[in-house]
Amino acid sequence: MIQHSAAPVLEVAGLRRAFGGLIAVNDLGFAVASGEIMGLLGPNGSGKTTALNLMSGVLRPDAGAIRLGGQDIAGMASFRIARLGLARTFQLVRVLDGMDCRENIKAGLAFQKPHLPEAEAVARIDGLLDRVGLGGQDHRPAADLTYIDRKRLEIARALAARPRLLLLDEWLAGLNPSELVIGIDLIRSLKTDGITIVLVEHVMNAVRALCDRCIVMSSGRKIAEGPTAEVLNDAAVVKAYLGGVARAR
Repeated sequence: MIQHSAAPVLEVAGLRRAFGGLIAVNDLGFAVASGEIMGLLGPNGSGKTTALNLMSGVLRPDAGAIRLGGQDIAGMASFRIARLGLARTFQLVRVLDGMDCRENIKAGLAFQKPHLPEAEAVARIDGLLDRVGLGGQDHRPAADLTYIDRKRLEIARALAARPRLLLLDEWLAGLNPSELVIGIDLIRSLKTDGITIVLVEHVMNAVRALCDRCIVMSSGRKIAEGPTAEVLNDAAVVKAYLGGVARAR
């Protein structure tokens, strides 16, 4: 049995966000324990990415609380949330194509306070490049990287400021079977570093391999929560999600 500390890293309560007449996130609540990998699942349009955008400061909630390490961050600017220890990746890979790999990670270090001395920053960047499998490619332009290497670089930049919580928005999407194994191993290894992860994913093999616990959303609401195996067999989940998109994966 996996043991986690009692104090949640992330607590979400009564979270709501509407776009005109569409309620994208409707009274969402959950907590994520330190050291946990929690899956946030649901069909397309269920509100998962909107929820991540609210947690990371890309969007402001209409109502509700988001606490990171006990501090309410709801509505706080993204850069302030990053400095408090939350990092994320995006559905569409976001790297700085006009920079090389080293410069991309250095940009991520800007959110670490206090700023590292130059020698420590160099060592940190070298370590992160090795950590994600990009060792020796520090001066390779980001625009020249393969798809999986762009994803590796994005996650290295997210790790640069030593986050305690990492939000991964379909980071494994689009990988071929051999790349998927590499990606799963990389995410699993982050947990051994003590990083807490919220994982939005459609690849069920990855969800089963990685997630201690899952929450499933449908039409903005949470419809299931619990241990991964139980949630994936829940009748409401099968009806709303697994019977459609995920079963074909």
